Amino acid sequence: MPNPTSEDEIYENIFNYTDKIMRIARPKKILYLAIDGVAPRAKLNQQRSRRFRSAIEAEEKDKREQDLREHWDKKTGQKNEEADVNTFHFDSNVITPGTEFMHRLAKALRGYVLERTNNDEVWQGLTVIFSDAFVPGEGEHKILDFIRSQRASEKYDANTRHCILGADADLIMLGLSTHEAHFYIMREAFFNPNDRTCHKCR
Repeated sequence: MPNPTSEDEIYENIFNYTDKIMRIARPKKILYLAIDGVAPRAKLNQQRSRRFRSAIEAEEKDKREQDLREHWDKKTGQKNEEADVNTFHFDSNVITPGTEFMHRLAKALRGYVLERTNNDEVWQGLTVIFSDAFVPGEGEHKILDFIRSQRASEKYDANTRHCILGADADLIMLGLSTHEAHFYIMREAFFNPNDRTCHKCR
C-alpha cells in the first residue's frame, strides 16, 4: 500500500481497515474499539526513548535521500520532479496519548462509528464502545477489563464468544487469563512478497 499523502487519507485507511475486519469478524452483540491510553511510568519511559530513536533515524534517512537526490540532479543536470510529488511527511511519534493528532483521530473515529451505526447493516443492533487515548491503559487491557466486568454480572452468558484483534504476542496469555471457553485471537499474517516458500507446506 502506498504511503498516505494527507492526514485525511490516514483516517480513510483506518476506516477501510476497520470495515474489512467487521466483514470478517461479524460481531453480533458488542464491538469494543480501544486505543492505547497513557501507559504506566516505566513503560512510558521505554516508549519515549524508542520513539526518539526512531525519529532520529528517520531524520537521518531523509537527509541521506535528500543528499542522493541533490547529487543525482547535479550529475544529470535535471531535477527529478517525481521526488517532490508527495510532500506529506508523517511523524510516527504523534501516535502517543496527549497529542493533537490523537485528539483529531478520536474525533474522526467517533464520527465514523456514528455514521456506520446509522447506515451500515453490519453495524445494526451492535452496542459500540469506544475507548480513546484519553482513557489510561493499553488497549488490550481495557478490553479484557471490560470482559472481566461482564463476567461478574449475574446475567452473563458463559457461552459468549469473544474475538480480539491485535498483533501483540501477550494477547495469547491475556486471553488465557480470562478463563473464557470461547476466546479467539485474530491476527494479520504478514508475508514477504519476495519469499517464494510455500507457506502451506510449513
